[in-house]
Amino acid sequence: MAVTTGQGRAVWRRVSPAAGQVLDLMHAQMAEPYAPHLHGEFSIGACTDGVEVIRYRTGLHYAGPGSVVILGPDEPHTGGPDGRDFTYRVMYPAAELLSDGSGQVPWFPEPVVIDPELAAGLRRVHAALCRDTEPLEAETRLSWLLGELVRRHAAAPTAGWPGRRPGDGPARAVGVARLVTERLADQLLQPPALAELAAGTGLSRYQLVRSFRADVGMPPYAWLAQYRVGRARMLLERGCRPAEAAAATGFADQAHLTRWFRRVVGVTPGAYRNSVQDTGPRPG
Repeated sequence: MAVTTGQGRAVWRRVSPAAGQVLDLMHAQMAEPYAPHLHGEFSIGACTDGVEVIRYRTGLHYAGPGSVVILGPDEPHTGGPDGRDFTYRVMYPAAELLSDGSGQVPWFPEPVVIDPELAAGLRRVHAALCRDTEPLEAETRLSWLLGELVRRHAAAPTAGWPGRRPGDGPARAVGVARLVTERLADQLLQPPALAELAAGTGLSRYQLVRSFRADVGMPPYAWLAQYRVGRARMLLERGCRPAEAAAATGFADQAHLTRWFRRVVGVTPGAYRNSVQDTGPRPG
């Protein structure tokens, strides 16, 4: 489904390239940056026009035509145009699709790689999956693409990589950050005040925010908003209306959910709900 928002125009689609597999795809023209957010899956994309600037890990990275963007699961990032609008295709494969039965989640040291052949292949596979390609062809094309991505650009884990596994939760959310994220998740509808969170850690409010931002890549309120968006996505996939999902995840109202949903996912909750109804929710 195509949706025009203040950020640009986005088409979100859910496909099943093989039995038991679910893969989300997006084709978008973006005019405004995304809010800091993270995904439970890899984010693998290629620009077709313009230049995207991405804040990820410790710096800014630029991606234009001929490059491939590879962002790890549960790693906070932003993305936006470097000047004029940019257009890109992106897919969100689960870590298991890239490990291909090995049980080892691949580590990509560079979030942006220059590989025109692979970028063109990603665009072709993305477009083919959006056309409801015959299942064997779809699975073959996707397997080749992800296999080549790992073969060409993955590296052995280093001391700087925490060796995360699927389901480990937010990247580097350790110590104070882990305590805060767990408490915010547990009290989703009525989150504690910052002073209350700080009192439970022995830090001042400033120290808590500074520590949390250093570990998670965003302040606590932004983490809570994107976590709520993730929970709302699950409810929308199960058929809940946007207003119901907003109330169940702690947003003030549907408009509040919509603002954050577009900033994180790129489309409205209603458009997202309609786009995933045919294929059903992700397992688990």
